[in-house]
Amino acid sequence: MGFFSKLFGTQQKEETTMENVKVAVIYYSSTGTNYKMAQWAEEGAKEAGAEVKVLKVPETAPQGAIESNPAWKAHVKATKDVPEVTLADLEWADAIIFSIPTRFGNVPGQVKQFIDTTGGLWFNGKLANKVVSAMTSAQNPHGGQEQTILSLYTTMHHWGAIVASPGYTDPVLFTTGGNPYGTSVTVDQEGNMVENVEPAVKHQAKRTVTVAGWVKQGNQ
Repeated sequence: MGFFSKLFGTQQKEETTMENVKVAVIYYSSTGTNYKMAQWAEEGAKEAGAEVKVLKVPETAPQGAIESNPAWKAHVKATKDVPEVTLADLEWADAIIFSIPTRFGNVPGQVKQFIDTTGGLWFNGKLANKVVSAMTSAQNPHGGQEQTILSLYTTMHHWGAIVASPGYTDPVLFTTGGNPYGTSVTVDQEGNMVENVEPAVKHQAKRTVTVAGWVKQGNQ
């Protein structure tokens, strides 16, 4: 068995479907990058046999700020029908995949504000053993992507959640940036993704579903 076979295992093992795993793909996006990543995550999770909801974090920015940025304004309009995440969605999900941009190496204020409402679920043990994974974006290759994901994972540890990071569990990670904590992408000044991270996002989603399936089966 070669090095890559030992490292990644067999493709058949990685793509084993897990029925009845419920996945909430939660995103925040001002101009569309993380929404697109959330859609790819949805596709990957569904390919792995999961039931999936794509949900957006409520926008709390002033309307004036949104109106001042044509791309932001257009994205808000384009996604007006995407449901906003609720605490009930967190309780429903077996697994949660976050797709959020970085803000100074941390999560956006909109995301933090929502997370701060989860105290009741946490107190009652409703978030323990959720399987979680995260993705992010920034305008620079070293613009805080890894730190943003790790900052989010800090909260997940307080929840008692199980972090399903992609690590280096598939060769695709080496061709899409190689971030072992979660898929990250660079966005240029025109709003275009620099790296082709779609394969990495889908692999991460499938891995999250697989881990959630193991946890769910173990609890039955």
